[in-house]
Amino acid sequence: MKIKIKLFLFGIAAIVFGTIIYLFLWGKLFPYSPIFIGFDKHELANTIIYVQDGVYFDDFAKIDTLTKYVEQFHELKFKSKPKLFLFKDDKSYRQRSLSNARFCAFYNGNIVISPWAVKEADIGKISLNIYLRHELSHSLLFQNKGILSAYKYPKWLLEGIAVYSTNQMGTSFYPTKAETYSLIKNGNFMPPEYFGTDKENKIKLDMEYPQAFIYSEFGCIVDYLISNYGKQKFILYMKAFLEENDNDVIFKRIYKISFEKVISNFKLSVNKYSENVITRASTPLDV
Repeated sequence: MKIKIKLFLFGIAAIVFGTIIYLFLWGKLFPYSPIFIGFDKHELANTIIYVQDGVYFDDFAKIDTLTKYVEQFHELKFKSKPKLFLFKDDKSYRQRSLSNARFCAFYNGNIVISPWAVKEADIGKISLNIYLRHELSHSLLFQNKGILSAYKYPKWLLEGIAVYSTNQMGTSFYPTKAETYSLIKNGNFMPPEYFGTDKENKIKLDMEYPQAFIYSEFGCIVDYLISNYGKQKFILYMKAFLEENDNDVIFKRIYKISFEKVISNFKLSVNKYSENVITRASTPLDV
């Protein structure tokens, strides 16, 4: 009887172990795997790019230059070379990625790039440079925050920093600053603290690409903070989350005003900005 129990437990352990190995090598834990079977490794000066067998890609040098721009804006250094992964087809990507997005940076700093993102970049639908700098922004902050607590970094701030620092507003699907302000004035607004929570789904947004609007909105908030309080104070705010997690406490300590009040002031500034645009547009030219 004891032998049967031992064999049963051994069988269960073997199944669990086999499942974990599969998930790391070919499944959803792939971005966290130490081994990458079926991928060619290209180690460059600043990045390591893994290309799945069957993929033709020769733009390594341009990608490798992107990290310096990201480090300059954030005033941070990558702790290790970020790893980027290119996949041969949609099935391979979806099988191994935890996200269905075009790109995704994981808490260990690794970045996966979908095949359709590369195709869209080739035809000029999106900018590969901008999108990769966006994800490298996440990667840099995750590396400096640490894999075990990277998930605590405010999600709205992650996206706002990435959008603002890459000048992403007004490219591809993302509304410009003026268009974002107009949409906010018309009643569209995602409270930053709702983003990435169950409350996000309760906010109704009236536009074709809600996610792009949300990202541009957060980019506008970052723009507002930097324009009104200076970049160095914003960098202090951004870096504080590498050691702490309480947004209200951090914000009040650095800005000497509550986060809630600043968001309220931001929304007021949106209305004033829109009114000024309308006034200028309706004023006759001097002759």
